[in-house]
Amino acid sequence: MRTFFPSDSCKESQLNAINPQSWLQVERGKLSKLSSSHTNSSSIESFIKVPEPPILPFFKPIDYVEVLAQIHEEMESCSPQERSTLYLLQFQIFRGLGETKLMRRSLRSAWQRAGTVHEKLVFGAWLRYEKQGEELIADLLATCNKCAQEFGPVDVSQLQVEVNGCSKETVVMKGDKSLENVNFKIGDEIIVCDRQKIASLSAPFHAMLNGYFTESSSQDIDLSENNISPLGMRTIGEFSITGSLSEVHPDLLLEILVFSNKFCCERLKDACDRKLASLVCTKDDAVEFMEYAIEQNSPVLAASCLQVFLHELPDCLNDERVVEIFSHADRQQRSIMVGLASFSLYCLLSEVAMNLDPRSDKTVCFLEQLIESAETDREKLLAFHQLGCVRLLRKEYDVAEGLFEKAVSLGHVYSIAGLARLGYIKGHKLFSYEKLSSVISSVNPLGWMYQERSLYCEGDKRSEDLEKATELDPTLTYPYMYRAASLMMKQNVQAALAEINRVLGFKLALECMELRFCLYLAIEDYKAAIRDVQAILTLSPDYRMFEGRVAASHLRTLVREHVGSWTTADCWMQLYDRWSSVDDIGSLSVIYQMLESGGAKGVLYFRQSLLLLRLNCPDAAMRSLELARRHASSEHERLVYEGWILYDTGHCEEGLLKAEESIKISRSFEAFFLKAYALADSSLDSSCSSTVISLLENALKCPSDNLRKGQALNNLGSVLVDCGKLDSAADCYINALKIRHTRAHQGLARVHFLKNDKATAYVEMTKLIEKAKNNASAYEKRSEYCDRDLTKADLEMVTRIDPLRVYPYRYRAAVLMDSRKEKEAIAELSRAITFKADLHLLHLRAAFHEHVGDVLAALRDCRAALSVDPNHQEMLELHSRVNSHEP
Repeated sequence: MRTFFPSDSCKESQLNAINPQSWLQVERGKLSKLSSSHTNSSSIESFIKVPEPPILPFFKPIDYVEVLAQIHEEMESCSPQERSTLYLLQFQIFRGLGETKLMRRSLRSAWQRAGTVHEKLVFGAWLRYEKQGEELIADLLATCNKCAQEFGPVDVSQLQVEVNGCSKETVVMKGDKSLENVNFKIGDEIIVCDRQKIASLSAPFHAMLNGYFTESSSQDIDLSENNISPLGMRTIGEFSITGSLSEVHPDLLLEILVFSNKFCCERLKDACDRKLASLVCTKDDAVEFMEYAIEQNSPVLAASCLQVFLHELPDCLNDERVVEIFSHADRQQRSIMVGLASFSLYCLLSEVAMNLDPRSDKTVCFLEQLIESAETDREKLLAFHQLGCVRLLRKEYDVAEGLFEKAVSLGHVYSIAGLARLGYIKGHKLFSYEKLSSVISSVNPLGWMYQERSLYCEGDKRSEDLEKATELDPTLTYPYMYRAASLMMKQNVQAALAEINRVLGFKLALECMELRFCLYLAIEDYKAAIRDVQAILTLSPDYRMFEGRVAASHLRTLVREHVGSWTTADCWMQLYDRWSSVDDIGSLSVIYQMLESGGAKGVLYFRQSLLLLRLNCPDAAMRSLELARRHASSEHERLVYEGWILYDTGHCEEGLLKAEESIKISRSFEAFFLKAYALADSSLDSSCSSTVISLLENALKCPSDNLRKGQALNNLGSVLVDCGKLDSAADCYINALKIRHTRAHQGLARVHFLKNDKATAYVEMTKLIEKAKNNASAYEKRSEYCDRDLTKADLEMVTRIDPLRVYPYRYRAAVLMDSRKEKEAIAELSRAITFKADLHLLHLRAAFHEHVGDVLAALRDCRAALSVDPNHQEMLELHSRVNSHEP
């Protein structure tokens, strides 16, 4: 889901993020100050509230690895028509895991392997919808003579429609040669046609003109009562001879289409269908023609109309005429409109509608159509669960309950969370607690189960459940937020901040940033508060706080009054300090402030994009890059930003071309840096290293600030290390450190290690750990430069700081395996796999299963891993080997 899918609170009062009086004070432009002693817990409680976690409208199987493996196995033997639907289900699983990159890859695979025109239409539209705002990429590729295929239209004329021709054998009654022609009378006009050509149009015409009807011996036949005009009949006569329709007005084509349907003229109908399809250009055209397409069973015309609608998503869903078409189509009409891709279509429409307004009537209608379109149990349980979530939001509790029960009966255990929430809303708290307890005791429990059960108990039991939820799934944000808010109520400010910082250290969740902003506001630390709200606005410029009631930008304006202003020089000093201490959120905030005060916006937006990429916010980073391009002060600067846009979206060669164009205009630091970066990434030839070194040296000769020069020196050192030039690399890293590029400690440590000075490498990494605010990667790297006990301690620290980093789990598992503790080794990997679909974790666990002789478990992990990366060579080899041993 693009937008926040709000939960329905167990109790309305518990959802208020700020009480009405406080909110009104904010609206009036007054920040209510808390007591300086911070002893008034009730005032803090009114200000800091944590909403219950929503019941998410996602497919969340108990064992996603098992389901991914099943889907992969089905793909090995399914028909081409079934493959896209399986990729769609794979997409739904990755969505439940929050794996955005894998979701898009599954969608792209569904589009690439679409077996029908309809599937190509739907998945192409879905990809385009997911990439809203990325149309610029297609434009930039066009300047490099390359086409972004998923943005282009589909040729609906490729749609295969079975056309049954009439038998060419004729039975001419009485052998009268004068009957070679037939005169059709329409009103006062006579249209002369070739009898046998007209007869060949359809079986009914053949029977009429050559069979045992009176018309077979008649020269003149009156067609005045058949809703065809003289011009229409002449056009039909011409078609019977030429087999094609010349330039014909759309209204006449519609008239002929209806006539051809009435007289079963399938070739004529198909020609009209395709001709009309080529004339659909606008949404209004599509609305008008779709009605005829459905009435006259014209699939090519319907596909053309559908393509126009889908191309205009999401805007077309604001047109009630379009919504009406999609909402009230029956099975036959859906078949005409979208063939066998009905489930895929309504998955897309439901997704778009939920992002617009999950409570809307159109969302309900589309999800009801999704249920109607579902064929398999997996499709049905997804549809029932999604509609259940929407009905819950709409407070239609009895209907929601029935839908969740159907989803549970089909095997979707996560829907029990919906039933438990409904039970509590209806006042059955014990029922809800026991419902979750039953699930926890009957399956391998997952984090969401304990999180959900925590809502139905108090005190120590709630704390224990939330701790267990974090242990099983550290990506769940609610437990951290609840603990932080609870600590704040006890006036334990530092502990509250430490708790929310735990999750923000590895997951930049806006709701957690908002809570930390509130914590700082409560203790009147306005400098920290302004930092967080400016970072929030960088990530989401339209973000609204306190459950959407107050714009974050408005709160920033109010807090800004309590913070001293910085000059441009102050801003650069602050940025330098934060960048050097690897404080990415602090750096984002400074850049936000610098952008507001003017200056070189193109450069600043570009720096912003670099930080956002480092924080794993690719969509926000792309938005900043596009803004950098828009605000570029020169053509050569604009070309550099275009090059980075292309590079960051996987178009490395085109990015190189843009860098070269920029260099031709002006030899700049950023152009040389981009070319070096892209070339190093795109070329597998080790001989290109000398070219990369030369490019980086050229970059360093160009004017730039120390922030970027430090990065260039660091990159140059890395290339020199790869070339074995350790002393030159060390010089680069030392020079980078002299201008406070802190990350150069890591490169210098690598040089010491390669010179067999492990102890100095360890010391160098320790310096990085001490300086860097975000230091999980530094602990991980330092673990390579010490003995096993210190390595274990460093990697435990990594997991505490950032539980999403997979190397520590792999290392610990390998150590356990070496100690012949196979079960413990597999359990260590399983601990992380539960919440992170990672190729390397699945690969290693598959190898462990193979080692202990569990062929079926190894095969399951191989198939799941190939769902994550279908082209991974080592995984393919392991899969082939394990598959050959399958009993």
